[in-house]
Amino acid sequence: MKKRDKKWLVHMFLLLGVGVMVLPFVWMILTSGKTLVESTQIPPTFFPKKFQFVNYQDVLELLPFGMFYLNTLLMVIGRVITSIIFSAMAAYACARLEFPGKNLFFSLVLIQMMIPSSIFITPQYLIAQKLGILDSVFGLILPGIVSAFGTFLLRQFFMGIPDDLEEAAVLDGASIWTIFFKIMLPLAKSGLIALGIFTALFAFKDLMWPLIVNTSMDKMTLSSGLANLQGQYAKNFPQLMAGSLLAIWPMIVLFIIFQKKFIEGIATTGGKL
Repeated sequence: MKKRDKKWLVHMFLLLGVGVMVLPFVWMILTSGKTLVESTQIPPTFFPKKFQFVNYQDVLELLPFGMFYLNTLLMVIGRVITSIIFSAMAAYACARLEFPGKNLFFSLVLIQMMIPSSIFITPQYLIAQKLGILDSVFGLILPGIVSAFGTFLLRQFFMGIPDDLEEAAVLDGASIWTIFFKIMLPLAKSGLIALGIFTALFAFKDLMWPLIVNTSMDKMTLSSGLANLQGQYAKNFPQLMAGSLLAIWPMIVLFIIFQKKFIEGIATTGGKL
């Protein structure tokens, strides 16, 4: 087989993968413009006869999307800031400092990544209850304050930074905090951005914790608020798809804006700078 033919097969395979990934989003957009009858008829129809923009109006009237956006934004910002700060400090300690129990500490971080997150829901809820932050924005931020994944990710960046830079700073009389803030963090900028995007994505799609910690409609996030569109015995699929589309567009815009930094951060993880 010629090299050109092989490239053609690879491109066809990649296009097929793109189609599989994009099809659910296209189906969501088209279903959001259908009538209830069109969305449930057999055999299914792909395109609506007339796009029903009224579905979006109905969803905005049924749910307080303004509060959902605000709560989600505050939760994402809170988790991103705290996760980056604490993960960066823990990662720097594991990668560059020497202290008793260092390997044991990092092993505990890795073990936490292997345990399903649902196991931590009960102790996290009890902590939130003791702190009196149930049914509040602070309760939404609580599980994302510390990130084992973020510690592991940033540790790879800090380990890739040449030792000469740190040694030169020590000879100049720089303290650990000066080295950390003025040398290490700027050099790990790509990793910090990648972690910020990952944390924002994980926080944005978090469903179980917001449903458990907050019960008031005005304290819910986009993911937990959309759950109210699903009835016990019947579902209005056009409204559900319209609400889902209204909920996911911020993440799509965020990725489009930062996709270069996101890809750069993942590509350089663990590599030498």
